[in-house]
Amino acid sequence: MHEEIEAKLKVDSLEVVERRLSACGASLLGETVQTDAYFDTVAREFTRGDKALRLRRERIGQHERLILAYKGPKQADDYKKRVEVELEVSDGEVAEALLAALGYNKALAFDKRRRLWRLRDCEVALDELPLLGTFVEIEGPDSHAILQVQEMLDLSRVPHTRDSYASLIERELSRLGRDRREVYLEDRK
Repeated sequence: MHEEIEAKLKVDSLEVVERRLSACGASLLGETVQTDAYFDTVAREFTRGDKALRLRRERIGQHERLILAYKGPKQADDYKKRVEVELEVSDGEVAEALLAALGYNKALAFDKRRRLWRLRDCEVALDELPLLGTFVEIEGPDSHAILQVQEMLDLSRVPHTRDSYASLIERELSRLGRDRREVYLEDRK
């Protein structure tokens, strides 16, 4: 269990940010495609309580990891800050069956392409999502470290959102009038 502190920034171009990361001496940690499936009760207790129950499939080349995560409600802070508990699982189908047996149904699923960098004490994720476009997430040990990295990347004037990707995608699917709550990178607007 740890506390997640991050800034999420909507950007027009990941290439510009990537060039700045290179210029600042950041290290590229890798590229992955993540498929996130969010689970909730029929009454949407997690969503209404600003919490999340997620099963992530993370593919790096031929290797796949499965991570079950609980995210608590966002705390009052300038940045997105919440408790996160993660557990690696070995079988996604069994994990989904267990969640269903406990009364949690798949409510939303989507892909995200992520290039992960390290700059100072922060991880900087360059994310591409269907329907939403491109974002930068800066996760660090505290608000000061995140702000320093944001300034180094010339992103200090870019407003950040405290909304999760899940809530942003939910809103966009509703705006588009889509009943299907699964959207993947090959799906375009």
